Amino acid sequence: MFQTAAKTLSVASSVSRAISVRHYCKKTTRKLRISEALLGSELGANVKVQGWVRSVRPQKTNLFFHVNDGSCLQSLQIVAGSDLDEPLLTFGSAVEVTGILKKSPHQKQPVELEAEQIHIIGECNPVDFPFKIKERHSLEYIRQFPHLRCRTNAFSSLLRIRSEATTAIHSYFKKNGFVQIHTPIITSNDCEGAGELFQVEVSIYRYYDENENFFSVPAFLSVSGQLHLEVMSGAFSGVYTFGPTFRAENSQSRRHLAEFYMVEAEVSFTQSIEDLTKVMEDMFRSSTEHVLAHCAEDVNLFHKHVTPGHRDMVDAMLKRRFPVITYSEAVDILNRSSQEFAFPTDWGCDLQTEHEKYLVKHCGNIPVFVTDYPYDLKPFYARDNQDSPEHTAAAVDLLVPGVGELCGGSLREERLDLLRARLEEAGLEDTYSWYLDLRRFGSVPHGGFGLGFERYLQCILGVDNIKDVIPFPRFSHSCLL
Repeated sequence: MFQTAAKTLSVASSVSRAISVRHYCKKTTRKLRISEALLGSELGANVKVQGWVRSVRPQKTNLFFHVNDGSCLQSLQIVAGSDLDEPLLTFGSAVEVTGILKKSPHQKQPVELEAEQIHIIGECNPVDFPFKIKERHSLEYIRQFPHLRCRTNAFSSLLRIRSEATTAIHSYFKKNGFVQIHTPIITSNDCEGAGELFQVEVSIYRYYDENENFFSVPAFLSVSGQLHLEVMSGAFSGVYTFGPTFRAENSQSRRHLAEFYMVEAEVSFTQSIEDLTKVMEDMFRSSTEHVLAHCAEDVNLFHKHVTPGHRDMVDAMLKRRFPVITYSEAVDILNRSSQEFAFPTDWGCDLQTEHEKYLVKHCGNIPVFVTDYPYDLKPFYARDNQDSPEHTAAAVDLLVPGVGELCGGSLREERLDLLRARLEEAGLEDTYSWYLDLRRFGSVPHGGFGLGFERYLQCILGVDNIKDVIPFPRFSHSCLL
């Protein structure tokens, strides 16, 4: 029955009528997206919609089914005569429907399409299809099918939210005068200095010696676009990039991926951490308000069915200013806590996820900035506060509910003598001679930060596992598709 074939079904009288008037008053059929059809502005028009069947309900005299094309969460109800019913019209099948758009007599749906023709574009055997009609599958279940999960309500909503959040972030930077920079994915730099790099090599050596590097130097997938943004901050007052980054972390946690998207920005002519925290907070608020306004139905699906009650937390984040505490104050809060932590909370130890989540809870379950980290915890480019007895760097992290660290940034060390000494100490002066040049020729005080885009989506939607907010998750021992 389920053969790969296209089949057109139509009422015989409709066909003969169409043929008889073809040369006199040919109807103009307008193709609409489902979201456009649901607006109701084309009532009475002859329209065509294309999409995938979300439900089928045959009756004695009529056939009811719903079609969705991904343009919105809501599906369009199709009403057809029982003579248009056919076994290939099943849940999951792809169809093209032509008919008259009419006002629906039911209050739950503004319009419906009275079908004249139903064209089966792609068949779907509902027995073999892993998603079942009228079942609400968990995010964990649909994660098993990365090639099909976009066909579910939850994941199609996530993808629309992700798209709108991307638009919101670009819009924020554009409105605030930032210039977008396309930083390279292949680089010879290790920005984070952690050594968790994917090295790039040629798979087949045809045209040159396999002992040579293709680029003449070792090359890696980028862990951050920051250093390239710093180059551009020597000519622009504000720059940003938004793209994939890669970390070879052997982690199966709910917070880490081997490939994820980062929003990174660099601000010139600043010696103030407050300038950075203002951009971080304003971008978070602006983007979140945009998503809530433009993806209300999709966001509500998550807040109602996936993480009930999370909307109240999101609203609280937007109503209050983000508090600021120093690293030393954070350590004091942790040490005065009655909670037992798995990791040490001594001054000089890096904050772990359990610490970050506790600090957020302590501050009222809203985002909180932590500033002035120990100097030795931060990379070579972080600006030295030159304080004592606690030697700190002008660095800042933004911690958010449910996730922990969302943003990390710092003022950059613009003083040539201090930067050179730090690089010499690490044995990196030759490797980063070009970076020293930036300080030699027209250098200005500057700083920047990076935001993990997937963690941002986790934060506003309440999704527990980062693998459920990216189309094709990449992590250790898993690279499906």
